Amino acid sequence: MKRSWREHAGTTFDLHKRGAAASRGMVASNHPLASSAGVEMLALGGNAFDAAVATAFALSVVEPMMVGPFGAGFVNIHHGATGECTVIDNYSTAPRGATPGMFEPVSDHWPDYMETVGGKNKIGHLAVGVPGNLKAWCEISGRYGRLGLGTLVQPAIRYARRGFPASRYLVDCIRDSRDDIARFAATAAVFLPAGAPPSPGGLVVMEELAASLELIAARGAEALYGGPLGEAAAAEMAARGGLITQHDLREYEIHDRAPVRGTYRGYEIVSTPPTSSGGTHIVQMLNLLEGFDIAALGFGTAAYVHLLSEVLKIAYADRFEFLADPAFVRMPIAGLTAKEYARVRRGEIDRAGPSAHRAGDPAAFGGESGNTTHLTVADDQGNVVAMTQTLNELFGAKVTVPGTGLLLNNTMALFDPHPGKANSAAPGKRMLSSMSPTVVLKDGKPFMALGTPGGMRIFPSVLQAIVNVIDFGMTLQEAVEAPRVWTQGQALEVEQGIAEDTRRQLRGMGHEVEVVSRVAGGMNGVQFEDRRGLIHGAACWRADGTPAGISGGPAKFGLVGATYAL
Repeated sequence: MKRSWREHAGTTFDLHKRGAAASRGMVASNHPLASSAGVEMLALGGNAFDAAVATAFALSVVEPMMVGPFGAGFVNIHHGATGECTVIDNYSTAPRGATPGMFEPVSDHWPDYMETVGGKNKIGHLAVGVPGNLKAWCEISGRYGRLGLGTLVQPAIRYARRGFPASRYLVDCIRDSRDDIARFAATAAVFLPAGAPPSPGGLVVMEELAASLELIAARGAEALYGGPLGEAAAAEMAARGGLITQHDLREYEIHDRAPVRGTYRGYEIVSTPPTSSGGTHIVQMLNLLEGFDIAALGFGTAAYVHLLSEVLKIAYADRFEFLADPAFVRMPIAGLTAKEYARVRRGEIDRAGPSAHRAGDPAAFGGESGNTTHLTVADDQGNVVAMTQTLNELFGAKVTVPGTGLLLNNTMALFDPHPGKANSAAPGKRMLSSMSPTVVLKDGKPFMALGTPGGMRIFPSVLQAIVNVIDFGMTLQEAVEAPRVWTQGQALEVEQGIAEDTRRQLRGMGHEVEVVSRVAGGMNGVQFEDRRGLIHGAACWRADGTPAGISGGPAKFGLVGATYAL
């Protein structure tokens, strides 16, 4: 009988939530109403692509601080019919009026390196990048869905018009951003009714957003990229000092990209390529870890956490050195993900204590926010959709386009405000991301898929969940809820769930240990169980995440008119 990971662990933990299992489809997202919207599409005869798009639109209403049509992200798709994987890059771009010196930096040194005078790269109209979310969602529906966009948007319209109960998580986010929200009347009208946040459980109504979603249902992406919503956004920009024009919106393009691939202990890892750094470094770090007996070290032991911290530092050093927008920089992705490269770098790891590993300049990573969302959907045809989408920071730029209910992103904060840097702003340039929606295959078939919000802590968190399942034998629910750690070369952040004895031993090894409430955000995912034909869903305690599935099916043929003897 296989031994439980708990028998050899240095840290154990109790589950806050429970997973779900179903046979026909599974939706895991960071809000129960959004997951419900996805399941509704599956019940209507839709596939995973329909369910994912419906879930994303619903999240734009019920998790508005994290995502919306005017946001950006990455989508990792596994096609059940062909076994092929595609990554859609719908990250935002700098408007054509952007310049490397458009913001005035506060400092040339960390921790204020990414800050600008007046916070203009984070709050207000100048902070807004050209969005990609709506174009990607409509494209996925048109290419792969069955039900049509008009059907997929209906749950979101319903939630916006009829209202939904505010969770404590949403209310806390509003309170954290209250002063900035209050600066913009159209945003404050929704989130600060009567000048204060709603109470937990209070109804949030978004009538203007409902009308915009109805327009999208009727006209698709054109409503924003050349239509009336785009005209309203461009007019607001022109009036308030923003840069985005109707031309920027009409010219925006999503990109289909070949995923980054690697192998780990017999599993195939399929993840995001640049302009996200996430997939490259997940594969790189798994290559490094493959040379060690991770299971023997034990989950949450000082030996395991130390090794993990050393691997993270190597990855971040390479991230700073090599990764950027592929349209602007040539990158050695094949080398970074090569097994031989990992063998060479593995020799630099000191098992006794922390090493420097060319940790790089932490300022390069200072702007990426952890306030994002992720959803994972699978159906019984083997289709899998893993989507990480964002407005960047809580409520994005805090700006709502008057009359539309559309919250705008603040992705311009991801650019280095100092001219002449690899990540300085330039017209049409995409910012480097850490998003890591990842699909794991076994013998060519989907085994699991997962992702998380969390800014620059995303790919280390996804890595840890993969290791939790493959090496430690955790269930998916255990894997996403397990305590996490993070470092890029400075303090070693450990969640409160990491055992005190492990923290003490790490300090004795020379680590500067910092206990934090959480590393990254609400992870969720799905896992396929071949033996019983079930799809498991999981979502963690760090957000309002909820897995929801559908089983059952139509009546058995041949029973109509049958009689039964008693």
